[in-house]
Amino acid sequence: MTDPADRLTARQRALVDTWLGEWCVLADHTWGQTDTVVLEVRSARGHVVVKAGGPANGHIGREIRAHQGWTARWVEAGRAARMVAADEDARVLVTSFVPGRLVEGTSAQDDPTTYLQAGRLLAAFHSQHAEVDPDWNDRLRQRVDNFLARPHRIDGEVEARVRRELEDWPGGGAAVVPTHGDWQPRNWLDDDGTLRVIDLGRFDLRPPEEDFVRLARQDFLRDQRLEVAFREGYGRDPREPGMWRRMNVAEAVGTAVWAFAVGDEPFEAVGHAQLARLFPTG
Repeated sequence: MTDPADRLTARQRALVDTWLGEWCVLADHTWGQTDTVVLEVRSARGHVVVKAGGPANGHIGREIRAHQGWTARWVEAGRAARMVAADEDARVLVTSFVPGRLVEGTSAQDDPTTYLQAGRLLAAFHSQHAEVDPDWNDRLRQRVDNFLARPHRIDGEVEARVRRELEDWPGGGAAVVPTHGDWQPRNWLDDDGTLRVIDLGRFDLRPPEEDFVRLARQDFLRDQRLEVAFREGYGRDPREPGMWRRMNVAEAVGTAVWAFAVGDEPFEAVGHAQLARLFPTG
């Protein structure tokens, strides 16, 4: 049987050896849709998680930067991992192990108290900082254009309607805050009723709407009580209608195109369903 540690490059493994001393893999939590490797490890430094990626992997760098500057509130409250060591150039990161069971697929995913906690945690994260990104809207429009230029199975009429709408999107800047980037139950852990946060590989400064989009198209759509609880925890609803529309369109297009590229048909269907809601026919 192949040792999961062999997924690391020689340089990454040497760094981990230096940081941790003797270590062994307890479990391989790698998703497999990207080249990010996630290993649960027992070591001389304790129970930790090793994350690593290939030369073009941007997720590890994002997660390192999140830990370096933005996760302190969560860490101090015992709601997120503490960074143990990292090398952004080598694309390898070690954090403390966070206990709990993945919320996705469990009864906690349908429990409003889960979303109440998630809203509170997100509000604490977003409230740390705000600034204006002078090019945000330009990059958002370009991102959708770039996705549409790639192979996809988006209906031709829907694509045409998206392109016509893009012509009217505003350019220039937008207010941005620290965002998780993939805020949803697959990145939350339930530890006997306490919610904890994992995976900051999509961290960036973005409009706050970013961290509502994935919940809105799945969990909030399934049960309105979850949205009510989440908004109560967050303390307000930061979604500005114009930005909310644009970010949902961008998310739907990106999902449909990316999922087609990696052969994930169920996730591709999520993107197409979201596009159908955004651009209804008949």
